[in-house]
Amino acid sequence: MSRIPKHLAYQTDQEPVAEDVSRHTGLVKRIAYQMMSRLPASVEIDDLIQVGLIGLMEAARQFDPQQGVLFETFATQRIRGAMLDELRRLDWLPRQARKQAKQIEEAIFRLENQLGRSAQESEIAAFLEMDLESYQQALFECKGHQIVYFEDFATDREESSHPAEMLRDEGQVNPIDILGEDQFRSALVEAIKTLPERDQMVMSLYYEQELNLREIGEVLGVTESRVCQLHTQAVSRLRSKLKVWL
Repeated sequence: MSRIPKHLAYQTDQEPVAEDVSRHTGLVKRIAYQMMSRLPASVEIDDLIQVGLIGLMEAARQFDPQQGVLFETFATQRIRGAMLDELRRLDWLPRQARKQAKQIEEAIFRLENQLGRSAQESEIAAFLEMDLESYQQALFECKGHQIVYFEDFATDREESSHPAEMLRDEGQVNPIDILGEDQFRSALVEAIKTLPERDQMVMSLYYEQELNLREIGEVLGVTESRVCQLHTQAVSRLRSKLKVWL
């Protein structure tokens, strides 16, 4: 289990807070490695763990057990939020990759509106005037542009109360401000249901079953990089379907 950095330890002046932090430092590491699977190599895992520990400590101070939420659920949101804030601050995604991700998202939105159904990869590639291989490579290069977390795809309100978190551009409406709304949560569930079967499986295996990319590849019989492509495309589909919210 990870140890609390010395320069942070002095801040835990209350025994219950220190105990919560000490007991859940492993959670920080797990979230950091899960996030790293969709980020460029330029992002340092130690940096994510460091800010994640700060998020954990803030969660421990703010947690109110009377709210009826498990500490791990509450802390997970704060840890991921701290890591996402750090990624935004670093502006780690290359400008060209960011631009390309937006183009793919827009292409999916326009094409699926025209077709009235989910577009196939070959159709999206043709719409973008790219060959299939180039399109799939673009998906891989755009990994991490959209970071989404779903703790549960169930429709039961109590079981699906953990919000998705999305990386956004500055100037856009902050998704965190709207993800708690019942209407958005319902729209998200419905959007997931409209994804192609394979995309739904990727999302379920990754977010609900918490398999890593390699394990998902073994289930689907494809490479880890291919799973990364499918994940990026699935999230692009979701963003295009929820455009009115984002």
